[in-house]
Amino acid sequence: MGKIHDNLSQRMLITKEEYRDRIELLRNRVNLLKGKDKLLMTMYLDNSNSFRQMSRLSGLDETSISRRINKIIERLIDGKYIAYLQNRKRFTVAEMTIAKEYFLLGLSVRKIAEKRHWTYYQAYKIIKKIQQHLKDNSPEN
Repeated sequence: MGKIHDNLSQRMLITKEEYRDRIELLRNRVNLLKGKDKLLMTMYLDNSNSFRQMSRLSGLDETSISRRINKIIERLIDGKYIAYLQNRKRFTVAEMTIAKEYFLLGLSVRKIAEKRHWTYYQAYKIIKKIQQHLKDNSPEN
């Protein structure tokens, strides 16, 4: 029966290493955030606050905090915005700002358009242009 679990410690080491790598990646990318999102991620990663503790401090519901942190983590690990940063010379300042708002901060196309006093179509067109550029220059192609 001891043979069943021989590889368990090796698998656990690999899993722990992958987990550490993800945490380190998140810590490095948290600096891209601003405001409440940065504060929440700092509380979560650096201070190891629980969702309950953050809920009490912020006055928000515990589930809302959990969902928000999970969405932020997903966007930070996704790396689409990082790919845009690597190609920043190909985009205007406005396009890079829109890319950050959409892919990193999670703003909707409608909110981006309202913020800039643009039509929905103008903001959508720029986001599609950036997405197409990423798709054309992805390593899988």
